[in-house]
Amino acid sequence: MRPSSLYDREAEWEDLSRFASLPRPGLRLGIVYGRRRFGKSFLLRRLVEAMGGVYHLALREERRPALDRFANSLSRQLQWAPPQPFHDWIDAMEQAVSVLGTRGTQPQVLVIDEYPYLQQNNPDLDSAVQALMDEAAAGGLAERWTAPVGVVLCGSAMSVMTQVLSGTSPLRGRATLDMPLAPFDYRQARGYWNIHDLATAFAIDAVVGGAAGYKDLTADAGIPDRPDDLPAWLAATVLNPSHVLFREDDYLLREDPRVTDEATYYSLLGAVADGRTTPTKIAEALARTSNDISHHLGVMTTAGFVVRHEDLLADRRPLYRVADPIVRFHHLINRRHRARLEDRHALEVWADAEATYRSGIVGPHFESMCRLWTNRYASEVTLGGSAGPSASVQVNDRRRRQSFELDVVALRRGPRAGRTKTIQLIGEAKAYQLDVDALERLDRLGDLLAGRSGVTQSPTAKRLLFSARGFTPELAAAAHTRPDVELVDLDRLYEGD
Repeated sequence: MRPSSLYDREAEWEDLSRFASLPRPGLRLGIVYGRRRFGKSFLLRRLVEAMGGVYHLALREERRPALDRFANSLSRQLQWAPPQPFHDWIDAMEQAVSVLGTRGTQPQVLVIDEYPYLQQNNPDLDSAVQALMDEAAAGGLAERWTAPVGVVLCGSAMSVMTQVLSGTSPLRGRATLDMPLAPFDYRQARGYWNIHDLATAFAIDAVVGGAAGYKDLTADAGIPDRPDDLPAWLAATVLNPSHVLFREDDYLLREDPRVTDEATYYSLLGAVADGRTTPTKIAEALARTSNDISHHLGVMTTAGFVVRHEDLLADRRPLYRVADPIVRFHHLINRRHRARLEDRHALEVWADAEATYRSGIVGPHFESMCRLWTNRYASEVTLGGSAGPSASVQVNDRRRRQSFELDVVALRRGPRAGRTKTIQLIGEAKAYQLDVDALERLDRLGDLLAGRSGVTQSPTAKRLLFSARGFTPELAAAAHTRPDVELVDLDRLYEGD
């Protein structure tokens, strides 16, 4: 039964409970990973409470203290203690799963949380788990078990956890559960925070995103009721040098052991947050070449700090964006005004930085919301047909020698005629109010796209205009006469399709 204390996460709970409760004899392995504060530990503790078993939270410590702490976790939760201190992790894991396997007949689960902390000082740990899986599969270890056992390894260091099952890892091919835990999307986050006003929900989401843990961390400051409450809320939380969220970007970056050259990674994140989205432009900001930063971009991508998007219409032209709103906020505001914020001038800093907030934070976040809505919530009627994942696309006007960006573009889903790509929808997403000029611009960019070689337009293609501040009466009237045009405001983003 899914616990009532668990908000959302229906699909994740179903996958976890199916993995943990399979009656098949023997030992199985699962991997759960996701960025800090997404709710992994809360979810896994609820699983252990529902199933029985052991939840062990690893710390950064040497091998002997780590093994002793693991023994203490087993003793406390199973009322069992090893006859002598564990010799190594092979010994520890073998004894732990054997105790669970002989504990009645119901499926048992062992969760090791923050697994990368153990890996740092125990390079043989993956091999220990591999040996355990192989011995159980061969029948020697589990032949006297009366209960099936599931082992779940969990971690927040994304670049480490994504390598646990890949490449030459000893555990490659041995897991039956590989579950990344994503943050809440903007609709889920609004329900989780219980914010009724849509503009306020959007403002909060643009700062902290969908990380579940931030609600508890900001509980003392309350939850804003309207957008005008945002400055005071920020001054008490993210912009407050005494608050844990004031240095959240530092905590997140230092958590990943592959981030060794902090200056380079901070500079790279700052460049992407500032709107430099191509490898060339990012490298220019660091006074390096694209080849120089290719490794760093790879680490930032696997670590979950940046997201790589491919241009829908141009091969081998990746774009990078900051994945987490609070990281973007820190790089554009906190890090730029650190001294003044530490002198307790939060409201003054906010007044000075509000333009940056609207252009560098609200604008990009609204665009990402609109792409998510298109992918997840928009109906086929709205999209004019079945559409694939949306992305932004660069549009070049050679006659005017200008380049533009369309915020939302999706191709028609289904088989393609040769190499031709069929556009199902194009859209513009702006946080400010839109007028008829926006529709004229969208039409012009649509014509430019349709004129590209290898690109055609679906006969049912739609043109979508998104605005967080609504539309002028003139635009609304013009759209009313155009069956190929859809207007999408905050009400529709949060509650419509």
